[in-house]
Amino acid sequence: MSTKRRVIIVAIDGPAGSGKTTLAEGLAERLGFVRVDTGAIYRAVALLALRNGIDLEDEESLTRLLDGLDLSFGMEQGVNKVLLAGDDVTDEIRDPKVSDAASKVSALPKVRAGLLGLQRKLALDCGAPGAILEGRDIGTVVFPEADFKFFVTASEDERARRRYEELKAKGLSVTRDSVAREQASRDERDISRTVSPLERADDAVVIDSTNKPPSEVVDELQNIVTSAGISARPR
Repeated sequence: MSTKRRVIIVAIDGPAGSGKTTLAEGLAERLGFVRVDTGAIYRAVALLALRNGIDLEDEESLTRLLDGLDLSFGMEQGVNKVLLAGDDVTDEIRDPKVSDAASKVSALPKVRAGLLGLQRKLALDCGAPGAILEGRDIGTVVFPEADFKFFVTASEDERARRRYEELKAKGLSVTRDSVAREQASRDERDISRTVSPLERADDAVVIDSTNKPPSEVVDELQNIVTSAGISARPR
């Protein structure tokens, strides 16, 4: 009787704009791990709610929406594609309106509870030696027993700059001030929500990404993981 191989779990938490997504992508590529984009899960739910005209404060309707959630991920030319009912929504879920809606939706206890099992299943059944998940409560709620926990930070100005440049590169009409205001609002909601707030796990390693190129920060994370005896197995 074969024993199922244990999946190594890496949790990367931190506020918006701290660089979690870029770091998770880079570390997953270097280690040969699967990246589970938990933020994309909430964004997809928010997009579906907006498409269906559901009030973002209507917790019961949003929870029912999860019953028919058809969400999947797929790699395409090095990009982690997000598919909603087979429709590629990778770019659409990064729209500022969807980002703001996702922050509101993710603050609802029943929505978070409804998606908890999906996040864990995507990681534990990933079919790879390990899974990397980034978010705001991975190391505290989703996988409190994670093998490695990181909390990534960056200054408020740096985070706003990154987000502004990301949106401008996509051709969106935004201002630096509007991005900073949106970020401050999201930070407040994430930190103050009663269920699964943004917070650092007591045993998480804090990584400040301010004024550091992503490759340098990925080096820091990789060194910590490999120093524990985990071999890099690029895909």
